[in-house]
Amino acid sequence: MHTAFFLLLGASVARFLLRHPGEPRTPWVIALGIALALLHVLGPAVGGTTAPTTGTPAPTLRRRLWLGLVVTTWVVLVVLAPSFAWCAVPLFFTALRTLPPRAAVALVTVLTVFVVAAQLKLSTAFDPNLLLAPPAIAALATAVFVHMERQAQAQRALIDDLIRTRRELAATERREGTLAERQRLSMEIHDTLAQHLSSQQMLLQAADRTWDTDPATARAHVRTATGIAARGLAEARRLVHDLAPPELDNGAGLADALRALDAGPGIEVRFHLEGTPAPLPDRAESALLRIAQGALANIREHSGARTAALTLSFLGDQVVLDIADDGSGLTAPATPSAADRGHGLPAMRARVRQLGGTLTIESTPGEGTVLSASIPLEPTG
Repeated sequence: MHTAFFLLLGASVARFLLRHPGEPRTPWVIALGIALALLHVLGPAVGGTTAPTTGTPAPTLRRRLWLGLVVTTWVVLVVLAPSFAWCAVPLFFTALRTLPPRAAVALVTVLTVFVVAAQLKLSTAFDPNLLLAPPAIAALATAVFVHMERQAQAQRALIDDLIRTRRELAATERREGTLAERQRLSMEIHDTLAQHLSSQQMLLQAADRTWDTDPATARAHVRTATGIAARGLAEARRLVHDLAPPELDNGAGLADALRALDAGPGIEVRFHLEGTPAPLPDRAESALLRIAQGALANIREHSGARTAALTLSFLGDQVVLDIADDGSGLTAPATPSAADRGHGLPAMRARVRQLGGTLTIESTPGEGTVLSASIPLEPTG
């Protein structure tokens, strides 16, 4: 519509200067044409909707005043030079976008009347088409706009419904997954650790009762309880091992696990190791690996990046994992409150916080994002 407006404005200027020498040659026509073009350029900066946070009507009022200036300038132009009448067509859509439906239709009607009057003034003989064509075009423009608005509203409603359904589905899947994992762990603990602890308790109580009267039997009970404790310790270690990331199995270190990560097709992942590697607790290795996996998933799903860089740095008293991408970046500063809208960043923050570390995010729209997780190597008191 912006392009159509300037094309029609240029055609009107050319028509005024070249094709109708009988029209008044006042410099105000050219000046008003330039003013109309400048006002149209300023239109997008004026704004057209009420502020969503404050609810103040200032932006809408400013746009209505702007529309009034545009229409007034155009009316004066049409009075001085009827050649500018057809610039009203883009103004139809501007009025429909800016004003309430009834006010917009009224303004479109007024603009149409001016177009008809201008065409009759330019015509050397009466032509019925000059009376019928402008109202037909105005009606068609209004119908097209109404149809487009209805389609846009339907699409917005569909998108909102899809987003809401997706969030509900994700929440349901998380709840079901959490419940299933809790049930699995409760069964494992009940069938192994709890049974072993119960058996140990019974044997030690029996040993305590027979310690003075039958020392040999008491010692046998203690030896049996010791064997059960060893088996329980093995089961506990197995449970812990099952909960650790499989990428760290078979003695693979954190650096090797990070180097093997993949963000999906179309994204090149580069790994850099800085400093002298130091032994890390299993919890720290697991947390950093999970953070890297979550960050790469976010990059794949949301950033549109082509390259991601993982940097693991050992800085003496802390280990730092940086994940950088060249994607679209975040639209707002990544704060804990903003991150609560999703579930990846809060989980990362929770993992780092449990180890006494910090998680920071730096992002500029259009220039990518850098996520940095820092964990102290010495346990915090």
